[in-house]
Amino acid sequence: MKIETLYEDDDLIVVNKPAGMLVIPDRWDENLPSLNKQLEQKTGQKIWVVHRLDRETSGVICFAKSEHYHRYLSIMFQERDINKFYAGIVQGKVNPPEGRIEFPIAEHPAVKGKMTVSKRGKSAVTDYRVVDQWPLFSLMQFQIHTGRTHQIRVHMEAIGHSLVCDDLYGDGEPFLLSRIKKRYKLSEKDEEEKPLLGRLALHAYKLEFVKEDGTPITVEAPLPKDMLAVINQLNKWCKPKNAQTNDAD
Repeated sequence: MKIETLYEDDDLIVVNKPAGMLVIPDRWDENLPSLNKQLEQKTGQKIWVVHRLDRETSGVICFAKSEHYHRYLSIMFQERDINKFYAGIVQGKVNPPEGRIEFPIAEHPAVKGKMTVSKRGKSAVTDYRVVDQWPLFSLMQFQIHTGRTHQIRVHMEAIGHSLVCDDLYGDGEPFLLSRIKKRYKLSEKDEEEKPLLGRLALHAYKLEFVKEDGTPITVEAPLPKDMLAVINQLNKWCKPKNAQTNDAD
């Protein structure tokens, strides 16, 4: 997979992670490609992992180029001094259209690898805002103030609006054009319908932080083609005529 560098200096590198790529090697299958190993090959030096994104999540992710800067950035994340913004497409219309979710999150007691809202969990804070919406879906912006595993996915499931294509916290169904386009017909050359989106509809679109020397850093990654395709089709088939549409960021 092609890896786009969004920002780089002597201390760190920020890239646009492709959906479907692991951040670190799989403990069970080291042959699977991982982002940090590919960056080490690309830069010819050791790369330190500072934070992670789920395999199916795309977008902005930062790595350190030295042990010193790994320590600095890790403390920044722990102290919540780095602003993390995401865009996602969720099921249904979200009301109220803006708010904060503060449900604590813990490991699921019965399902390995899954998280759940629990009074015994760790604090988790997610701010959200509806950017655009249609009868069955909403385009959202999120800012997370904590870094719990699957935080946005768990919080959105908890309020009844799972992310599209989420196979762990939602229905996991791919996004098909036939779901929203009336009288949809399969082309003669296709045996089955190809989904517009077949992975988790979540994208990390912006990181903001201040370097150790005081330099402010803002790095953004535009919405990927698969999510834009869904939004374009929703606007085409599900918007009232003359309706205004908003940008994702």
